[in-house]
Amino acid sequence: MDGLADLGGTPGWGPVHPPAPDEPVFAEPWQGRAFALAILSSRVASGGVNTDAFRHALERLDRAAYFDDGYYGRWLNGGELMLTDSSVLAPGAIDARARNLRGEQVPEPPVPEPARPDYAPTAPGSLRSLDTPPAFAAGDRVRPRATPVPGHTRLPRYARGRTGVIQAVQPASVLPDTNAHFQGENPQYVYSVQFDSRELWGADTEPFTITVEMYESYLEATA
Repeated sequence: MDGLADLGGTPGWGPVHPPAPDEPVFAEPWQGRAFALAILSSRVASGGVNTDAFRHALERLDRAAYFDDGYYGRWLNGGELMLTDSSVLAPGAIDARARNLRGEQVPEPPVPEPARPDYAPTAPGSLRSLDTPPAFAAGDRVRPRATPVPGHTRLPRYARGRTGVIQAVQPASVLPDTNAHFQGENPQYVYSVQFDSRELWGADTEPFTITVEMYESYLEATA
């Protein structure tokens, strides 16, 4: 989906500031707790490890929940969304509990009956084996599909409909587009596709190349 999380190549954000070499993993103690809570929430809601479902939760947040609460606040909001999606939590339950902890007297919604997805990964991690050969090879010119994606995808908006060259064929991996929706792993080969910056952003762009990892179903052959 073309959500607010698909920021790659969009203008207006200013220069990129690399992190300091000695930057701590967590700048404040609450961030470490937020990280742990988000991971736990994702696993409880999914019935297992599903990173794609968590990413899909992040991209469905509203602007305030995504930007205003910072990086780890965003993770907490994503975990909460997954818990309400699976009816582990009732909508508004966390806000009501927080208000009561502040001394307010507000009713908390009743605990719902959980409705977790019927999900279990077929193997640890995301790499899988396929009996079929890859459809493309290094050196092939390819074009990512340009049609909008209604659900989750790892195909960046700035590369859709542009022409690139495959640099390497990577092992098959679980397809995020289906796995995020608990519709099956659908493993596919992954390709390292190199694009010219001017192909992506126009002739006035500073010349450089960028490599994007793309699943087989994202690509079509081009002359």
